[in-house]
Amino acid sequence: MARTRVYRDGVLAAEGIPVAEVSDYLADPETTVWLDFCAPTEADLAAISEELGLHPLAVEDAVHEHQRAKLDRYDSHSFLTAYSAALDTDGTLLVSELAAFITDQALVTVRKDENFPVDAVVARWDSAADLAKNGVGFLLHGLLDHIVDGHFEVVQSLDEQIEELEDLVFDERPRYADMQRRSFALRKSLVRIRRVVLPMREVVNTVMRRDMHLVDAELQPYFQDIYDHVLRASEWTESLRDLVTTIRETQLNIQGNRLNTIMKKVTSWAAIIAIPTAVTGFYGQNVPYPGFQTTAGFWTSTLVIVILSAGLYASFKKRDWL
Repeated sequence: MARTRVYRDGVLAAEGIPVAEVSDYLADPETTVWLDFCAPTEADLAAISEELGLHPLAVEDAVHEHQRAKLDRYDSHSFLTAYSAALDTDGTLLVSELAAFITDQALVTVRKDENFPVDAVVARWDSAADLAKNGVGFLLHGLLDHIVDGHFEVVQSLDEQIEELEDLVFDERPRYADMQRRSFALRKSLVRIRRVVLPMREVVNTVMRRDMHLVDAELQPYFQDIYDHVLRASEWTESLRDLVTTIRETQLNIQGNRLNTIMKKVTSWAAIIAIPTAVTGFYGQNVPYPGFQTTAGFWTSTLVIVILSAGLYASFKKRDWL
């Protein structure tokens, strides 16, 4: 089942019309039509493809998944591929692919799954109904604006998670296993969102080109605002990738420094303990020596142990090894 909307003279005229009746509405040059399909086959798109003169290569790309974000130009229409992004409750990045055919009077969206929030796009169109008189450009603006805002929200959320990770790095009792897991998960999410965000710069820039005839003078500032958001999200994503790498390196350096401190302490105490071991071992010889089997010999060995141990302790303490 396809979801449809018809705008006439900038006003929502009909909704939920059958696909077979779309051609009747398109006969009026003042009419703009939106059709939405979810996980269709090429056969499902055959009727509308013939009606709108859609290129077979574009129809094939619309049906198959994992296309790169792009905007292709054909004789009778343009073909758009983009990805929405959102974070679920446990912080996992959810990406949903969308294809769109853009003609002079129609916007046909093809969702690859149910995860794409098409209701939010419709709500955005309803909230900016005063722009509906701009036809397909109005529909395209609402669609791209929602997608780019979703990218921006994801990047902002990832930034907040990275700040939390920064605080854990300098914790008195850091949980290294948890930090490693979170840092790698964040890096993986950043790599995925980067693949989604970066191509959108070229897509939006191409949409705004005058020779594409997709954006009129009234909508130009609105698309420029989308482009600014795309640039900010792209630059933000790049800086966060570098930041996660820096956090990981800082974590390893701090962990190495703490290990060195522990090793210095262990080595220092081992050196101190070695003194009484050496002295008592020397006095444990079964041969006569000065103080052998006498009280004076016992006190002499004890005094040697205390003086040398205290001397080593003071020396290590001065060097901040203890």
